[in-house]
Amino acid sequence: MSDSYVLLDFIMSDQMVQAADDAFDLDTVFAPRGMDYFYGIRSGLPIEEKLKYWRSMVRVDFDHASGIMNLTVNAFTPEDSQKVAGFIIQKSERLINDLSLTGRNEMLKVAEAEVKTSETRLSEARDALRSYRDVSQEADPIEGAKLAMQIVSSLEGQLVQLQTEYSTALTQMGPDTPRVRVMRSQIDSLKKQIDQEKQRLGSGTVAKQGRTADAALPGVAGRLQQYDKLETQREFAERAYTSSLAALEKARIEANAKQRFLAVFINPTLSELAQYPHRFFNSMLIFLAALLIWSVGVMGYYNIRDRN
Repeated sequence: MSDSYVLLDFIMSDQMVQAADDAFDLDTVFAPRGMDYFYGIRSGLPIEEKLKYWRSMVRVDFDHASGIMNLTVNAFTPEDSQKVAGFIIQKSERLINDLSLTGRNEMLKVAEAEVKTSETRLSEARDALRSYRDVSQEADPIEGAKLAMQIVSSLEGQLVQLQTEYSTALTQMGPDTPRVRVMRSQIDSLKKQIDQEKQRLGSGTVAKQGRTADAALPGVAGRLQQYDKLETQREFAERAYTSSLAALEKARIEANAKQRFLAVFINPTLSELAQYPHRFFNSMLIFLAALLIWSVGVMGYYNIRDRN
């Protein structure tokens, strides 16, 4: 239902009648007086009867093509008619403003709730990624794995070279000579260092969701998989947050563009000539009705007399 039909129903509703009655006592405004006695409202009527009388005194004509409404209020004095018309316009403006504000707030409320949800999701994704980095001591596991592999490869190269030199030295020296013992010690140290680097490459710690305690990380592949999962969640949350912000801005623009208002281009005016009731027309109707009743009575009288 469009706003125009809502407004029409509101003007002709019992809510409007009750509001007008509370504002300026309809029994007083439309009280019977003088020659207009039969057109007045009886006091103490229920709201249903007042609504019927209201609809007989207030008329709203709506032009569907132009969207213009013409309000006509009949009363016993021009001042009362203007007062009632002004009150109707005031209540109608408030209704349209409330409808516009409610629609705007509902549209923005949904968009703002989506932004809040996306913001919470993004914050949680960032916290999870930060917790992983704090515990694993790696800003980027991919780069860390590459660096660790380079270190292990370098140490293994040094180990191969040292083992070659050690084999050559054994052919020239005894196993207990100082140089051979030093080379043997260097080989053992390199093997231990390589084992340590491989262990660091293949294990670690990570914080589980909802905990601060550490848990053993799986191998490099497992850590990379977990990091990729957290990074994917963060990227998705960022895109969702950006999209929700754009949707909120779009909703705000549409809400401002769809604001409804009631424009009054002709204010209620005072009538200078009484239009109702049509005294001459009503007098003629009464005369004709009385003449008809008199004629029927005369005809009945002569009919009865002739039969007797």
